Amino acid sequence: MILINGRVTSEIEVADRGLHYGDGLFETIAVCKERAVLYAAHLRRLEEGCRRLAIAVPKREVLDKEVANLCQGISQGVLKIIVTRGSGGRGYRPPPQPQPTRILSMHPWPDYPAVSSEYGITLRICRTPLGHNPYLAGIKHLNRLEQVLARSEWDDPMIPEGVMLDSQGYVIGGTMSNLFIVREGNLQTPDLISCGVAGVMRGFILEQALPLDLKVTEYSLTLADLKSAEEVFVCNSLMGLWPVRRFEETQYPLGPVTQRLRQRIHSQLSWGC
Repeated sequence: MILINGRVTSEIEVADRGLHYGDGLFETIAVCKERAVLYAAHLRRLEEGCRRLAIAVPKREVLDKEVANLCQGISQGVLKIIVTRGSGGRGYRPPPQPQPTRILSMHPWPDYPAVSSEYGITLRICRTPLGHNPYLAGIKHLNRLEQVLARSEWDDPMIPEGVMLDSQGYVIGGTMSNLFIVREGNLQTPDLISCGVAGVMRGFILEQALPLDLKVTEYSLTLADLKSAEEVFVCNSLMGLWPVRRFEETQYPLGPVTQRLRQRIHSQLSWGC
């Protein structure tokens, strides 16, 4: 089912600025047993993105009603929320009184192999760099061409994710995920001051570090840091946490910190339905 501004339809105005300029934001939310997982955190990021782009925030009561409607009867699925500035004439200048477009849609759960979560994955390096733009860093805006180009670099089904660097060569994350390394038993993750998406699952893991007595450092992560790590994992709102077992010629164990965090995600969020 697709709801556009509350109506069941799959038609959108051809003049919508989300289509023309990527002028908008989106959230991708796991649904488990009719419940949108980490829904409040997704809405906080959506609201922050709307604030930065000067797009009117959808009314919470309207979103809550539409989300509940779409999640009804869904045991496991993916809810996507898109908010654009709405329709406008040709040209970059926004219309003086825009009417935002709100799109909610439900999708099947991705066919991720169980082995990715249980035993880990192989990563590769991507050639496509992420450009710096502190004003857009962290939010999930609709401009995802860098990730599209990076993901088109390979089609090996045995490698589900690639590492993306910024224009200065620092590690930022995966094409669809955030990245953590473990060093001396504690967590380190790239800072997202200049580029990258501040993932909701990343935020949840940062929150869970304290009760698990884990110190977390956000800083400019290098490829050398990644290759010398004790453990590595990637995460997002649909995959949860995937251990990394290999990156280029470097191999990693399925370590204790990764396993503790994975168990925490499953226990706190009823992950996997």
